[in-house]
Amino acid sequence: MTTADSVTGQPDADRQLKTRHRALWASGDYPAVAAELIPDLGPRLVQACGIGPGQRVLDVAAGSGNAAIPAAVSGATVVASDLTPELFEAGRAIAALRGVELDWVEADAESMPFPDNDFDVVMSCVGAMFAPHHQATADELVRVARPGATIGLINWTPEGFIGNLFATMKPYAAPPPPGAGAAPLWGSEDHVRKLFGDRVADLQMQRRTVLMDRCATPLEFREYWKSNYGPTIAVYGFNAQDPDRLSALDRDFLAFLEQWNTSGEPGRTAYEAEYLLVTATKR
Repeated sequence: MTTADSVTGQPDADRQLKTRHRALWASGDYPAVAAELIPDLGPRLVQACGIGPGQRVLDVAAGSGNAAIPAAVSGATVVASDLTPELFEAGRAIAALRGVELDWVEADAESMPFPDNDFDVVMSCVGAMFAPHHQATADELVRVARPGATIGLINWTPEGFIGNLFATMKPYAAPPPPGAGAAPLWGSEDHVRKLFGDRVADLQMQRRTVLMDRCATPLEFREYWKSNYGPTIAVYGFNAQDPDRLSALDRDFLAFLEQWNTSGEPGRTAYEAEYLLVTATKR
């Protein structure tokens, strides 16, 4: 039997899952990952959505504002929402340096505290894809967008670098909760079509890549992920009491990074990370 929290009305299992997700993304240093590995993705999404002055914009699972802050710089009125408010401090500091102000709102992508038909643009940059229940997330993205609004997403693909990073970690990760979808499925065109159905028009999807070339060696890059990226930290934590599994995880992770390094130059790495750029118009 599933019980519910007496205050929120949320099932206990779901509430516990969201608590774990919040802790996962609060661990490490996601603002550094966003700034150092994928700084161009937010501005690319803002451009693809055609964001400009006078628009009311919602960034879902905004993190530290990788897309929300460029949207504000463009002149839009922006709400940055995320399940993990621990990321907002870094976002506020970045926004202050850029000379803009945003509203930062703690919100679950699967159940957002915003009215129906409220925003001119609803977007998410490699964020909403990590909410466990994909259909609930897609339903919310559509619900809060006004008719005629733009919905824009950047999602890692299953076949790309990040999708394969997760595939490498999967044998060592905790079992997913019942009903949870694999995050990289959001990078599949067919999956996105099924999630949105006939509620959107002008659905456009393009596969693009972003270059990650921060570290000198695959070993250094492995340690970067282990120190900074919440999902990687969680997998290592899950195996913390088993030295043999930790050793195997280290081995497989390094082999993956060596295989995917396209640099060909000593003292340099280069990883082309594929993503799906999605734009659509709410009917």
